[in-house]
Amino acid sequence: MSPTIDKIQEDLDVLVAMAAEMDDYLKSEVLYWPMVRGDMPKLTLGGYLMRQHRLQHLNDTFDAGQKEEWETAVQQFQDALAEKVVRTEQRAREELGVRARQWGAYLNDVQRERSVAAVNYETAVENRVVAAALVHFLQTPPYRMENGVAPNLDMLDAGLRPYWQAGAFVWPALWEKAYPQSDYWWLYGRPRKT
Repeated sequence: MSPTIDKIQEDLDVLVAMAAEMDDYLKSEVLYWPMVRGDMPKLTLGGYLMRQHRLQHLNDTFDAGQKEEWETAVQQFQDALAEKVVRTEQRAREELGVRARQWGAYLNDVQRERSVAAVNYETAVENRVVAAALVHFLQTPPYRMENGVAPNLDMLDAGLRPYWQAGAFVWPALWEKAYPQSDYWWLYGRPRKT
């Protein structure tokens, strides 16, 4: 398998596993749900939404088996959310607040010690990507976006701009299709080290 195919399959495997546990996750009080398969990232609504977003932009590359896995996972996710609008909205808002705080903490590190903070940007920016996925989700009926959260992200992003150095897409190139630079400028470059 090529590295691109491996990365797509890896993302799809995580999406499938997250969809399978989504119903139990939404019924729980745990924000970062430990997956049954311990070698996977913890389940969050935003983590699922991020993967669904980027995979839907790549599904034209899926083989027949992957298409079936994709369709089953998306349906299982929709089934898990059925009859849980209020709970799902609460969980999305809770995670959005946490992701925004984590992004803000990272940006504070960038301001204090740029040479150290810029090193792990590819990992830290995931909080911003997940926050964007949650904002989009909460702006889609029947969900509602809470006042003040999106402006807070805009304010945090404005705090990054003085330290920003535009450049290449920071994640694997295959995901670039899902994240146009006009909407996800913070994935195209990194904070300056000095």
